[in-house]
Amino acid sequence: MSKKVSKDRPPNEEEGEEAMSGQEYTDMELLERLETLREDMEELGVTTLAELIQRIEEMHQRLDAH
Repeated sequence: MSKKVSKDRPPNEEEGEEAMSGQEYTDMELLERLETLREDMEELGVTTLAELIQRIEEMHQRLDAH
């Protein structure tokens, strides 16, 4: 049976994705989420979890005041 190969990428890259274990896939998803979180924190000017929690609390208070 012939293997269908994508024209957008080399065959070895596609084979690597097929060979990726469930744990590797989970790790890649987690890495993507963490990188997105880092980008969001940088964009918001938040550097620590404590600062994030404080800013959330401040926003709740501000919204409750209205």
